[in-house]
Amino acid sequence: MSIQKLRLKRGWSQQQLADVSGLSVRTIQRLENGLPASTESLKSLAAVFEVEFSTLNQEPPMTDTTPTPASIPTPAPAVHPVSAKEEQAAFRHVRRLRGFYAHLFQTIPVALMLLVLNYWVSPHRLWAPWVVLFMGFGLLVHGTWVFASDTLFGPKWELRQIEKRLGRPL
Repeated sequence: MSIQKLRLKRGWSQQQLADVSGLSVRTIQRLENGLPASTESLKSLAAVFEVEFSTLNQEPPMTDTTPTPASIPTPAPAVHPVSAKEEQAAFRHVRRLRGFYAHLFQTIPVALMLLVLNYWVSPHRLWAPWVVLFMGFGLLVHGTWVFASDTLFGPKWELRQIEKRLGRPL
């Protein structure tokens, strides 16, 4: 089971999980990115999440692969299967989205503060609108990267360009 999924189910940040588990934030980040974990780290996380150690074990168990009637899984209900790659892409997009909103909510108060300061200190020399304009441009670039990265130069665009270059119909 994914450590990131368990952490997000509890609504914890990586820092909170690190504090509760006694691991460093960097270790939590490495584990969530799929890097191998030590047995001690997995045991600590299993205790924190109150799950079996084997559910967090990243290495597949070495067992006999001959299926027995009891081990043949029953079909699951029809649900759209999500691959690990799609899941990672979704998490990456959400992190980008969170970064954009943090940028937005930092830019707005700073811009307002600069405009008020400019008006208060030197109302006849307007310098703050230019600074706010550049900050807005940075926000626009960040928003384009988050919201339109797939449409501008994403995988679909690449595929169209490759097909066009090879002379194949789309």
